[in-house]
Amino acid sequence: MPVSSRLVSLDAFRGFVMLLMASSGFGLAQMAKTQPDSWLWQQVAFHVSHVPWAGCALWDLIQPSFMFMVGVAVPLSVRRRREEGQGFFGLGAHALLRAVLLILLAVLLTTRAGDGMTRWEFPNVLAQIGLGYVFLVLIAGLGWEYCLAAILVILSGYWVWFFQHPLPTVEQMAAFQGAKPPAEGLLQGFFAHWNIHTNAAADLDRWLLNLFPRSEPFVFNAGGYQTLNFVPSLATMLAGAITGSFLLTSRMTPREKCARLWIFGIVCLLIGTILGFVACPIVKRIWTPSWVVFSTGWVLLMLGFFYTVVEVLGARRLVFPLVVVGMNSIFIYVMHSLSAGWIRDQLAKHGMASLFASPWGPVFERCGVLAVLWLLCYWLYRQRAFLRL
Repeated sequence: MPVSSRLVSLDAFRGFVMLLMASSGFGLAQMAKTQPDSWLWQQVAFHVSHVPWAGCALWDLIQPSFMFMVGVAVPLSVRRRREEGQGFFGLGAHALLRAVLLILLAVLLTTRAGDGMTRWEFPNVLAQIGLGYVFLVLIAGLGWEYCLAAILVILSGYWVWFFQHPLPTVEQMAAFQGAKPPAEGLLQGFFAHWNIHTNAAADLDRWLLNLFPRSEPFVFNAGGYQTLNFVPSLATMLAGAITGSFLLTSRMTPREKCARLWIFGIVCLLIGTILGFVACPIVKRIWTPSWVVFSTGWVLLMLGFFYTVVEVLGARRLVFPLVVVGMNSIFIYVMHSLSAGWIRDQLAKHGMASLFASPWGPVFERCGVLAVLWLLCYWLYRQRAFLRL
């Protein structure tokens, strides 16, 4: 698709999300530790960190925003490939290839230098996208009605599966004390079905991940993230696909589309909040059904903001720095994962060591790395080189 025909607001929003990710919190959480009595600093630290279990901070919205935007792009991609003559099997084959590449790239990024062998675990966002991508493309190709039906089936089925899973015994709970679970991860009543390390998806991972060659048996993920998160996160991507189809329509003006983004965002936010009180806790780390609806509400509101600024008000120049990153989101994700530490060390070696050692050193470090990554994205943008999988 030609660059000129793109919805710039989508690239701007994607770029905003990826810059947040690559900023590593701008070092603000580290700065907040030096101001433990400052209410303002503690609020800032809260929003540039992931919540321990239940709840939501700004940082928790990065992954659902990225996955939602993957869904938004699918109807555009499907339409273009069909115009090129690809049928059902052609779309499926391309989706399968992309899914495999995403999963393998995620495993590469997850495996650390000192592991000694491949770490076959799949909490990485690229793996989560890859595991659900074929289903996303095939369902989205059927139309928005099928996407909506799939979302309802996924969320209700996933809720039932967690709810029917037996609650842990005292002995099982004691076995995970070494994991130092956060207090927020030890819920009471029927919400205990969504506790950290003892939920249905965690039990499945203790079987599934031990089928792969490992240096030691898998017991739990320290953060509580699970492989099967890709199932409810598929609902997030399908919500993005519905939004993408909606944005493609020519039956409404940009102002009408903008109004609907805001309205549906508020509705999802309200429904997700209610579900968080009556159905299951809002937990990003295991992608609960209430989290899917709640986070989708926030994502729609943020997308609505960028759509208003770019497509309604026409302020394209204002968001250009974000567009540069948004059009190479995979590149900045991989580069940050592989080379952030090396970039920081090189900056320190070549004149910035004194800044990094100053009281505001954490901020200078993260912003310096972010600036280098942005410049690389800008250079690729000027070359019209965009990394695609």
